Amino acid sequence: MRNDMMLIGGNSNPVLAGEISEHLGQPLSLTQIRRFSDGEILVELGENMRGRDIYVIQSTCAPVNDNLMELLLIIDALKRASANCINAVIPYYGYARQDRKAAPRVPISAKLAADLITVAGASRILGMDLHAGQIQGFFNIPVDHLYAAPVLLEYLRGRKSDDLVLVSPDAGGVERTRYFAKHLDVPIAIVDKRRDAPNVAQAMNIVGEVKGRVAVIIDDMVDTAGTLTQAAGVIQELGAVEVLACATHAVFSGPALDRIEKSVLSSVVVTNTIPLSERARNSPKIKVMSVAPLLGEAIRRIHQKDSVSSLFV
Repeated sequence: MRNDMMLIGGNSNPVLAGEISEHLGQPLSLTQIRRFSDGEILVELGENMRGRDIYVIQSTCAPVNDNLMELLLIIDALKRASANCINAVIPYYGYARQDRKAAPRVPISAKLAADLITVAGASRILGMDLHAGQIQGFFNIPVDHLYAAPVLLEYLRGRKSDDLVLVSPDAGGVERTRYFAKHLDVPIAIVDKRRDAPNVAQAMNIVGEVKGRVAVIIDDMVDTAGTLTQAAGVIQELGAVEVLACATHAVFSGPALDRIEKSVLSSVVVTNTIPLSERARNSPKIKVMSVAPLLGEAIRRIHQKDSVSSLFV
């Protein structure tokens, strides 16, 4: 690779940043991120950034506002240090669920966050499994949108059997589920649900055949796990012999782990775009797959000006 690449890891997911660094054989740049006594964030770059192509690895996961602000300050520091190109590698993009006016007098927070990152000085975004595809259009800079599908498909191929069926948790996830089903050559089913309020959903019915099958629910994220566990219960009631789930982003907020551990789900397979708590890492129902090789290869291809989309062909 050209020797003008530099990697910076924020505080949101240092383990993933370290794995990406190891995959690329490129050390993380010396960067100090500290706090003033009132909580303000101070970023100090420890190396010369002039004319370099920088890749800042920072998920905007919980605490969302702190990690977003940290990303903005790192980008601003790099811009003022005369970096040539500032690539924001955002494995998990927070505020993505607020991507439209779903009710009167509410913000479109996904667009605002995109504007903040762009104005701060980012040259390119590398994201993974954005909650809605149109978020790419919220940025006025290039966006490379990765999918964790290759990582999750690797796991599912080891579980493939004649009785496997993939289940979309809602109508919006059908395209994602069909993509998985096409590569595994298995049928799909769809959960018909009604959402009464944010983080509150009620699974109503299943469109498709799950009786006597191993059902795998495919989703982009698990937040409070309310939808997921309710859907799993309905699927089991309709005769599935086993229910498991695969999702990219393990948000796991509020009662998520309690719900998963008490549910009929045999396992929940997630990636490490968001760092998991010690309890989640030790849970017998949680299995974590690393997306570091996928992100590392995408960074390599961007830096060498190769195709990123060919990763998914």
